[in-house]
Amino acid sequence: MELSTVLLIVLAVAAALALVYFQYYHKDPRKGSLKFILAALRFVTLFCGLLLLVNPKFVNRDYFIEKANLILLVDHSESMQGASSEGEIYQAIQQIKQGEAINERFAVHQYGFGDIVSVTDSIRFDQGNTDLSKALTTVNDVFVNGNNVIALFSDGNQTLGKDFEYINLKNNLTVNPVVVGDTTQYEDIAVGFINVNKYAFLRNTFPIETSVRYQGNSSASSTISIYLDGSRVHQERIELSAQNNSRTIKTLVEAKSVGVKTIKIEIRPLDSERNVTNNSKETAIEVIDEKTNIAIVSDILHPDIGALKKSIESNEQRSVILLKPDATPSELEEIGLFILYQPNRNFKTIYDYLEKYGGNYLTIVGTKTDWNFVNASQNSFTVSGSRQQEDVLPVLNNAFGMFGLGEFSVDDFPPLQGTLGEIELNKESETLMYQQLQGVNLDKPLFTILTERNKKEAILFGEDIWRWRAQTYRNEQNFKKFDDFIGNLMIYLVSNKQRNRLELDYELVFDNANMAKIRASYFDESYQFNANASISIKIEGEDNDFTRVSPLLLKGGFYEIDLSNLEAGSYKFTVKVEDENLNRSGTFRILDFNPEKQLISANYKKMGRLASKSNGHLYFLNNLDDLQSELTTSGKFLPVQKTKENVVSLIDFRILLGLIALSLTSEWFIRKYNGLI
Repeated sequence: MELSTVLLIVLAVAAALALVYFQYYHKDPRKGSLKFILAALRFVTLFCGLLLLVNPKFVNRDYFIEKANLILLVDHSESMQGASSEGEIYQAIQQIKQGEAINERFAVHQYGFGDIVSVTDSIRFDQGNTDLSKALTTVNDVFVNGNNVIALFSDGNQTLGKDFEYINLKNNLTVNPVVVGDTTQYEDIAVGFINVNKYAFLRNTFPIETSVRYQGNSSASSTISIYLDGSRVHQERIELSAQNNSRTIKTLVEAKSVGVKTIKIEIRPLDSERNVTNNSKETAIEVIDEKTNIAIVSDILHPDIGALKKSIESNEQRSVILLKPDATPSELEEIGLFILYQPNRNFKTIYDYLEKYGGNYLTIVGTKTDWNFVNASQNSFTVSGSRQQEDVLPVLNNAFGMFGLGEFSVDDFPPLQGTLGEIELNKESETLMYQQLQGVNLDKPLFTILTERNKKEAILFGEDIWRWRAQTYRNEQNFKKFDDFIGNLMIYLVSNKQRNRLELDYELVFDNANMAKIRASYFDESYQFNANASISIKIEGEDNDFTRVSPLLLKGGFYEIDLSNLEAGSYKFTVKVEDENLNRSGTFRILDFNPEKQLISANYKKMGRLASKSNGHLYFLNNLDDLQSELTTSGKFLPVQKTKENVVSLIDFRILLGLIALSLTSEWFIRKYNGLI
């Protein structure tokens, strides 16, 4: 307690005594015990009141010991099966966790990781991928204070995510990798990446690009073969060495028939090679016999045009051409869908063509739009008022049912340059996104779909959609979700067929079962998404007698089934809505590819570089005693005694108020009883 507070308490006592003396003893001739009792009660009242004003406080100090965090990060991927046994790793973890000196210095936490990170106290080598960077980043984000050290048990072979060697960790995080597995580098030749288009067109040639990697200290030669549906279409002899250890193979193959075609690339194993699982790799391509031509018509240059072209052409089934508004009728005849970007008076020819011959189109308006011309040239919508340009955020309409949105979301998306005028839609419409301005949701469309008979039209009331595609890459490290959204929009606008109440979303070919999922969207008779439906799927193997009937589970705005437990092979399926005469069928193929089986040697050199970067040391499974000794003797991880100060009142104000009420009440009754009032 501070000296000033003590002096105030003393002054409060003196003031209370002085007032009591003046009231009861100064010029008061009465004597006896009653006078003393009343004076005492008055003193209690005055002193408690003054004490409330002073509000004396004191500091309560709590002392505690803060230990450093020791994070045991264990690789649970399938590649660890060949590197060690679950029992051996479990014993190593227990040796560290049960060490008395370790527990005196550290708070021990155990995590397992593969393609996901989870808190666990068991060891299971069952994860289909290894994402070391995600595991390290997660720990880096969770443990932000104090000194933290990671004991990383892994073979160092990463199959998913960013390169863990180049991620940036906080300065208070030290990584000590423990290498698990054989560190001997065996001679090995392997098929690397395969680049191939998702679609090819009938009677056209399509490119296949692949790489071959060699690991060894001498020279090697082998033969690489490329097969299309079991038929060899290319063969080549390659020479590799320790200095020239990679080679890229490129070839063109003709698409002779329609359907899903399996591409297999094989390289003959070396005589001394131990790991032959990486000597072949499969992928697939779909051969189609039609292509949609889409025209972006614009009179200005803008980044949106390039972003839309890239997004639309991410599906090889569609091609985009750029046209000026003065394009000739012969140029317009082959177009299946028009995108009118910020129309002005030069677009009269385009609007006349659409009015005469029909066709679906997407209109994007912005700061360069001639509103007087647009309002006069079409009868789908009008924009009146100030037409002020503002930064408008998108708000997704989760009840939108024109077509499936998949996993597309606009959370944290940047704003568009939108139009704030009065928007009037003159046709049947369904809003895909609404406008939000300065945190206020406006009942105005930002992105809407208009329909009239078999004619479809979409309108985006804002420019700078290229920012959305860039934000998708920032969030996901790829453009897939945005490109899929634009692709679904293109499919809907190009097609003039009536919408199906049951829509399916799936891949024709999955690299492995972990990625195999089928999604379905079901709409009622008014084409509103129905979240209460009972939907089932029947899956049958085309190569065996496998049959399975399972329900699809509701996942937000769609139904989904996870097929990760299926074996590699070809399957056909039928999705059915119970109590409705609605069903859709399809086929898919799961390729037999396990990335965890591609490498058999531990990548200890890379783990060593990670240790050096984070001021740690590299250890091996057979010298855990050195790791424990380092942890228990290093001055960097000493427990720290800390103090927590709590400022509390000397006396609870409720007690003081109670004493004041009690003393005043007692004084009143005594005076009343003795006739002094």
